[in-house]
Amino acid sequence: MNSPLGDAVTERAALPDGGPLPLAVEPVAPGLDLVDWASSHSEPLRERVDRHGAVLLRGFSGVTAESFETTVHKACGAPLEYVERSSPRHAVHKNVYTSTDHPARERIHLHNEQSYNVVWPLRICFCCLTAPGSGGATPLADCRKVYARIPETVRQRFADRGGYLYVRNFGHGAGLSWQEAFGTGDPDQVDRYCAQNDITTRWGPDDQLRTTQRRPASAQHPRTGEWTWFNHITFFHISTLGAAMAEALVEALGPEALPNNTYYGDGTEIEAEVLETLRAAYAAELVEFPWQQGDVLLVDNMLTAHGRAPFEPPRRIVVGMADPLTTRQVTT
Repeated sequence: MNSPLGDAVTERAALPDGGPLPLAVEPVAPGLDLVDWASSHSEPLRERVDRHGAVLLRGFSGVTAESFETTVHKACGAPLEYVERSSPRHAVHKNVYTSTDHPARERIHLHNEQSYNVVWPLRICFCCLTAPGSGGATPLADCRKVYARIPETVRQRFADRGGYLYVRNFGHGAGLSWQEAFGTGDPDQVDRYCAQNDITTRWGPDDQLRTTQRRPASAQHPRTGEWTWFNHITFFHISTLGAAMAEALVEALGPEALPNNTYYGDGTEIEAEVLETLRAAYAAELVEFPWQQGDVLLVDNMLTAHGRAPFEPPRRIVVGMADPLTTRQVTT
């Protein structure tokens, strides 16, 4: 029986251990155009992403930032603008952005893109335009398996306490400015955006801003029905920076003025042992593959968390996001 993806490609495990994440799809012969093939196989390709959580397209021809945006559109939906920013990025082509502008030496921990928003992309897609000199993988973790590894008592604790609370402070000289995060220099426009997106604002002197947003810790995927650990709890918690950096920031700014931190939804501190349990669940499911020039990675943002390993330049990975979902469309 012919594969729904056609005879021109093969499907296999991308990693030597044969794990299901990510699924690798490669042309049988060189010269297969990425956009032409993705356009004619968009539905079975979406089904593979739903099942595996991530699909790696490798060895296709004609891969550029422009063709990548078209591929995202054909396979996942219209690429989205990057709003309510937490990471420095810049546009490369229309709604295709650098994956991050964080320094090469810094590790970016596993997370689900914009899960702190009330609207987030169901799909996040990456394209390798220049392979890293060394390192620079985009680690992945199956959030269905992460959810299963977290003891039910811990999951229930977050549910009972209203999920988690994400607190940001702008204007203290650390992290993004509110102008960068919200894409405007108008405080009234920020207030309007936040009011529409369940974010509380509190303005202080010298253009300082504090925002708080309460979000669920887990969610049910709208297409597969599976429960996933879908949040930024560990990513934004001060302890993720390491003991030395966390201590220095608290000493410099005070515990109430940290650029990012997370709490239980009722505002109480998350215990250190709970945070270690969550990190251990991510670590147990982490997988990595080395980037090759021309690779395109299609990720279901609710089923799969992603990060970035430190690297030696050069490295040019761009990203596109698509298929917006809102909290009203999922069970949490």
